Amino acid sequence: MIDEQSQLTFQPWIKRFPGQKSDGATVVFPHAGGAAAAYRTLAAALAAGGADVYVVQYPQRADRLTHPAPATVEELAAQLFDAGDWAQLGPLKLFGHCMGAVIAFEFARVAEANGADVRSLWVSASQAPCAIASSPRLPTADAEVVANMVDLGGTDERLLADEDFVDLLVRAVRADYLAFNRYACGDDVQLRADIHTIGGRADHRISEDMLSQWTTHAGGAFTLSLFNGGHFYINDHIDAVAELVNDV
Repeated sequence: MIDEQSQLTFQPWIKRFPGQKSDGATVVFPHAGGAAAAYRTLAAALAAGGADVYVVQYPQRADRLTHPAPATVEELAAQLFDAGDWAQLGPLKLFGHCMGAVIAFEFARVAEANGADVRSLWVSASQAPCAIASSPRLPTADAEVVANMVDLGGTDERLLADEDFVDLLVRAVRADYLAFNRYACGDDVQLRADIHTIGGRADHRISEDMLSQWTTHAGGAFTLSLFNGGHFYINDHIDAVAELVNDV
């Protein structure tokens, strides 16, 4: 039997995890500096209980190390949309962590404008697009980037002792932060899709109130769920988060 999904065209740096359901897909957007490989466990958990999962790869890391970084979040989102036959997959769920949620939001805007069926946007540990322009700029100097990543958590301290790893990490994070620092979105911009927000109760960067601001952009339903943990709460709740996403 021919696997119809495998006949669709996607760039090789989009990682597919075959799911249990044939209709639709979940698309995962990593955090700033994050590579697709960091989301393999989540993708596998989502695929085990749902449709196919696709994890996108941003430029300046892993198998896209030599790809130039887009200047803006909007340009990156458009590039990611152009990289696959998303509209042919059926209804889409988008899942983004931290900056990945904002990239997913802009991806949803492009997708909706091009006739793709975006059913829901899952926002994990991220401030709302309308709040970003008035927020403090993210650091781009080497030492400040590393300090910021340490403060966020989620990166193995042993890796941070490896100079080669740190050089690659700073390169990827800086590319993402430069685009993010240029980003602005009005509070009148809404998706047709539902928006579901998730965060960590002890996240010192993204509060419950900040997650609540996403309701501004929801043209459909809006929900907010909290788990124990900090900014990378997700690492301790992979199966629960996957179940939550798959059940809605």
